[in-house]
Amino acid sequence: MAHHASPILLLAAAVTLAGCAGLPDERLASEALKRGDSATAEQNFRQLAELGYADAAVGLADMQVASGDPAQLQKAEQTYRQAMDQSPRAKARLGKLLARKAELSQAERRETAQLLEESFQAGEESSLLPLVMLYLQYPQDFPSVNVPARIAQWRAEGHTQAELAQIVFYRTQGTYDQHLAEIEQICTRNLALADVCYVELATVYQKQGNSDAQQKLLDGLMAGYHAGRIPALRVESVAQVLADADLGKPDEGKAQELLEAVAPTYPAAWVSLAKLLYEYPALGDTEQMLGYLEKGRAASLPRAELLLGRLHYEGKLVPLDPKKAEQHLQKAAPTEPSANYLLGQIYLRGYLGDIDPDKALTHLLAAARSGQINADFALGQMYSQGKGVRPNPVNAYVFSQLALPKNTPQALELARLVEQQLSPADRARAEQLLREEREVRGATVQGAAQMQAIQTQ
Repeated sequence: MAHHASPILLLAAAVTLAGCAGLPDERLASEALKRGDSATAEQNFRQLAELGYADAAVGLADMQVASGDPAQLQKAEQTYRQAMDQSPRAKARLGKLLARKAELSQAERRETAQLLEESFQAGEESSLLPLVMLYLQYPQDFPSVNVPARIAQWRAEGHTQAELAQIVFYRTQGTYDQHLAEIEQICTRNLALADVCYVELATVYQKQGNSDAQQKLLDGLMAGYHAGRIPALRVESVAQVLADADLGKPDEGKAQELLEAVAPTYPAAWVSLAKLLYEYPALGDTEQMLGYLEKGRAASLPRAELLLGRLHYEGKLVPLDPKKAEQHLQKAAPTEPSANYLLGQIYLRGYLGDIDPDKALTHLLAAARSGQINADFALGQMYSQGKGVRPNPVNAYVFSQLALPKNTPQALELARLVEQQLSPADRARAEQLLREEREVRGATVQGAAQMQAIQTQ
């Protein structure tokens, strides 16, 4: 008598041979993602997510986040929420996604902190750093949290992310330069665990002018890159440190070497090369810079649009063309705060014909709330001098105060003049609006760019 395998056994065998049978497979999805086959990866992740596999749902949402598309980011948030009861990783990813939002309500900030705390307690180490950054950025929402004490406790418990959080704390407090020796110690012992430490060590050695240690670090960086241990992103970030004249004597030639080594397989480096030539014209000509930018645009990189827009805005290396500048900057604006600042200036100064105060306000405010202090100064001038709008001393006061960390004679003078124009009643209203605007931005919004420098994915 013939024996027939049961449907359950047949299904088990089919799942075992998933790659051959064409059934969804998380391993195949991950491998497809590594080799750049996003269509196959998404198909497998999506099918597994629909079957209720939380890890696959996280993989799908991660792809949606990586796209950078606002609609996909909303889908990712929904996907993470659906999976977070089964997966601490989904909870951590959701917390980090919410923390990236430009404007969070108080309720959203508290939800984000709760998600990150709970996922960290469940073993998701990657939640610690964005949690610390949230506490630093919105201290008024978490008055009972003693950030330095929490960091010290986590460091004592041996959490690598807490070591990095200590560096973030020094950055946001403006005391980085006073702790260079400690930062060097932290990153030397954690270099194999956190490749972001290559960036921090490069910064320390640049500030110290320690060229021997810097060269040894770069040798290790490139050996790790060629061995596949260190991503091209880190090489690019270190190159940007080498080229930054604010950190010490720049080594633009070495920066160019690093970028040229990774650019063929990492398109973002083409844009960094173009920016390097923009800042150091002796490294190459305008035609070469534009060639780099075209490669960046071919990869749909907003930073390429930003730099091309800036070139047409300034009219130094390419013909002055406000219309072209506007077109390129609009493509960059959703992710590049500097693009919003330049668009605001185009509309505020009437470069396209008439002054457009509504558009100027929209773009300058977006730039200011993303940490572009020059945009605050421009808004302060706009309301103080009545550029395209009726003079408004209250608004002028708010933005001139927010521009004070710019610490230039012009910013200090603007704030002084505006303050003199305020009546006592207007002063009270202005102080209230200033508190509200700071609440929207978070207490340390001006340090956002510095904090991003050490963020890990």
